Amino acid sequence: MTRYTTAEEAVKTISSNARIYVQAAAATPSVLTNALAQRAPELQNVELCHLHTEGRAAYADPALSEAFHTNSFFIGKNVRHTLAAGNGSYTPVFLSELPHLLRKNVLPLDAVFIHVSPPDSHGYCSLGTSVEATRAAIENAKTVIAQVNPQMPRTFGDSIIHSSQIDFMVEVDQPLFGHEPAPISAVEAAIGKHVASLIDDRSTLQMGIGSIPNAALDNLRHHKDLGLHTEMFSDGVIDLIESGVINCSYKKSVKGRALATFLMGSQRLYDFVNDNPFIEMRESSFVNDTAVIRKQPKMVAINSAIEVDLTGQVCADSIGSKMYSGVGGQMDFIRGASLSEGGKAIIALPSVTKKGESRIVPFLKQGAGVVTTRSHVHYIITEYGIADLYGKTLKQRAAALIDIAHPDHQEHIARAYHELLGQPAFCGA
Repeated sequence: MTRYTTAEEAVKTISSNARIYVQAAAATPSVLTNALAQRAPELQNVELCHLHTEGRAAYADPALSEAFHTNSFFIGKNVRHTLAAGNGSYTPVFLSELPHLLRKNVLPLDAVFIHVSPPDSHGYCSLGTSVEATRAAIENAKTVIAQVNPQMPRTFGDSIIHSSQIDFMVEVDQPLFGHEPAPISAVEAAIGKHVASLIDDRSTLQMGIGSIPNAALDNLRHHKDLGLHTEMFSDGVIDLIESGVINCSYKKSVKGRALATFLMGSQRLYDFVNDNPFIEMRESSFVNDTAVIRKQPKMVAINSAIEVDLTGQVCADSIGSKMYSGVGGQMDFIRGASLSEGGKAIIALPSVTKKGESRIVPFLKQGAGVVTTRSHVHYIITEYGIADLYGKTLKQRAAALIDIAHPDHQEHIARAYHELLGQPAFCGA
């Protein structure tokens, strides 16, 4: 039977050596995690595992390393320090497979912390902005603890759970974590224009959060009959949905509905998705399933990278050997879009870092991880153009990628690449 209680009382059910799954992104249940952090003197070796979370992760303080250890499936800024400090780990996993990891008890769960809307008249709550692997965690954890928030939007699909599945409910009333859309720079606008040039009417879109996806969406206002099947989305899609540009009429899976597994943005976004049957939230094992993605006609996957080498290898999760984020769903969608009829797999990134270093490089940094392999990559886009690498030789790829690198770096990149290979520099294919 569900019991209403305080956060302090609810987390007293957590014992030393427990493993807890924490709901992610805008739905991060910070009231519960903060209450747990207060119990540090009483606990040892409690593992908190999760995707990217928002807000201050009090349990990730290295001073509390005897009590807590962080296991990230996608590393957020608030816990990135734990890998070097020794009180955190990273588990590489495709987002499509994370629910299976929990259901197979590869990582048995003692508890799950979730963040839900209040029960309706029939006793049903909603996971709101974040489903990802949370439903699998609820089904497999011994104890389910929820913070119940009237400001959590009510979404449909796999996000609906009955209150009888929850052991302890903690009432809170606070805004969700969010981000206002950032201004679009000239570089991002140029990249967005290039991306949009590859998108046909009746395409189905996958994109993330940030100014580059928003810049691409700004260029789609005159398109027709677009669909949305994406790991996550933010404010950029709202105007296109309201104007009818995104209507999901030609999708093959969940036709007539915009599909995501989590979302994050401004309060406008949370108001838009609240009680909106056009938005369907599903578990990542479905949304990110390559077999489902490839069914969508003209599937366009738009992802980013930290750096790309001249053979087309894409590093998106580390800076050299230093882990930065995670595998996430990039390969799920890159492969799914590549196999879709008329589909296009796109990696879009500025040509240089904020420090002016080239992101098109002769070779990846030592220790860098390859998220998208050179065999999978299709389009690479910077503000300087589009490199279509599909079916191209290594020499042709190098030439195409040098052409879209920042002009200040092109000569150096070409020279470094060919000197290391012991070959003379070349022009063209």
